[in-house]
Amino acid sequence: MKKAATDYNSWASGSRNASPVSRKGFLKKLTVTGTVLALVPLVSQCSPSQREDAEAEIAGPQEIQLFNGEDLSGWEYFLEDENATMADVWSVEDGILVCKGEPRGYLATGEEYESFKLVVEWRWPEEPGNSGVLMRIAGEPAMLPSSVEAQLRSGSAGDMYGFRGFQIGGDPERLSEISIGWNLARIAGNEKEPGEWNRYEITVDGDHITVELNGILVNEATDCLVRPGQIGLQSEGGVVHFRTVTLTPLG
Repeated sequence: MKKAATDYNSWASGSRNASPVSRKGFLKKLTVTGTVLALVPLVSQCSPSQREDAEAEIAGPQEIQLFNGEDLSGWEYFLEDENATMADVWSVEDGILVCKGEPRGYLATGEEYESFKLVVEWRWPEEPGNSGVLMRIAGEPAMLPSSVEAQLRSGSAGDMYGFRGFQIGGDPERLSEISIGWNLARIAGNEKEPGEWNRYEITVDGDHITVELNGILVNEATDCLVRPGQIGLQSEGGVVHFRTVTLTPLG
């Protein structure tokens, strides 16, 4: 309450040409015109650092460019061939992230994320192959680490997997147990022809995950393991291109 009184006095006396505004009128303005508009005059009284924090709070979560279109800054990697390097498999050409598909392994973000909206665009420039988007990666690195996967394999995009203790649930008609976890078959397919760009919009919100492929809902998982983890892009046979990898945190 004391802070509100101070802010009112500063705001009301901030302009010599402003019409007098009573404290009651100011509080009414707060409740009637909406939170964001009411905060604008208050934000202007903050220090530069406080203003940045306040403006970020008003704007909400910001999209993060996981792939910057220039290099592989912010990414780590795992390869089954211990003698291979990141440059042996992944490179950036004309703003496109190119994965050769061999040796097998995955790129992983240096940061961990728990709930988010992830957008990935990919295509098969040559003979279609296999790859996948890994999320909430944790534990020891392996070709298929403990994580949840949105499949990219040509002809199966939209399928989901939970590997090495990563629990996923969903429609019992589509859910099956496999040797290292769970498979949740896609609701429908919506891939484009090889050579064309596909777009995933994946929403990971607590224990609920939805996967949209080229604008159509193709899978939905429930009762998923909730934890922070890395985001990964697999090298799993076949040349694959990525041009967009963005993430917007939720919550």
